[in-house]
Amino acid sequence: MRKTHPTSINFITDNLISEFSLIDRFFKRQTTNPSVAQGIGDDCALLSMPNGYELAITTDTMVENVHFFADCNPFDLGHKLLAVNLSDLASMGAKPLAVTLALTLPKVDENWLQAFADGFFALAERYSVDLIGGDTTSGSLTLTVTALGLVPTGQALRRSTAKPGDIICVTGHLGDAGLGLKINQGYDCKQPDAALKRFNQPDPQVAFGQALIGIANACIDISDGLVGDLGHILQQSQVGASIEWESLPLSEEVLNYIEDTGDWAMPLTAGDDYELCFTVSPDKVKNLTIPHTKIGVIESLPGIQLNKSGIIQSLEVKSFEHFS
Repeated sequence: MRKTHPTSINFITDNLISEFSLIDRFFKRQTTNPSVAQGIGDDCALLSMPNGYELAITTDTMVENVHFFADCNPFDLGHKLLAVNLSDLASMGAKPLAVTLALTLPKVDENWLQAFADGFFALAERYSVDLIGGDTTSGSLTLTVTALGLVPTGQALRRSTAKPGDIICVTGHLGDAGLGLKINQGYDCKQPDAALKRFNQPDPQVAFGQALIGIANACIDISDGLVGDLGHILQQSQVGASIEWESLPLSEEVLNYIEDTGDWAMPLTAGDDYELCFTVSPDKVKNLTIPHTKIGVIESLPGIQLNKSGIIQSLEVKSFEHFS
């Protein structure tokens, strides 16, 4: 993290704390990974790659009032910002290594920064992830992480390798985070805690992703909803899918929500679950060592067909678009 813009200087002076003091106080930690030769403190970080591995790289940005509410708990926000990037690494079977963090802040709020850093590093320490650099500047609250991970050479899980006849599987439950959003928007849920935790503090399926290497044909994380993200696999692999509604793994709270509202599409389209959706050849299903649910099959013809109580209907393959 280093100062690069004149706005950063004004931002610092007005708030009586230097940019470098901010970095040292809230974000500079001792690196723990042997692949990190140089972390925060120089113009660039330095990484050494072990033999037999490729570097997986992903970047996600979160903007206030687009990706999170203005009154979002900063601890939860720090956790979620890192979690969504680790989830991308998980979807390709990569082991997290290090991240960079860019913060655009409207002001320096030391209590907010401390809580944010606590949430960020609590998850980082859980996965032995080092923060190795980034940037700080002033402006509307915008948070960006670039995450780096290691995956065995030639074995990364991809979206483009699903095959007709593959079994479609997911980890965990679908729609819990979507229910958490509905609760934040006013839905009265009798037992809201689990859904709110899934929405505010998603759990990236890092170990599960690594366990799928050599078994799954294709994989993606469910960030924008099952239908939209499965649709990316189908588009990249030039195949289609059939899904069984009754096979979807839905929590009791989500089932109660559907009964209350009739909104049965929510667990198919709601984002922020950060579970894994993957396809596996029928002869390799027996090799799966992670908890999973079989929800459908990859087909030759394009599109997604849903079997709901014996009625077949086509689903529109669409996910969240910022500029639509």
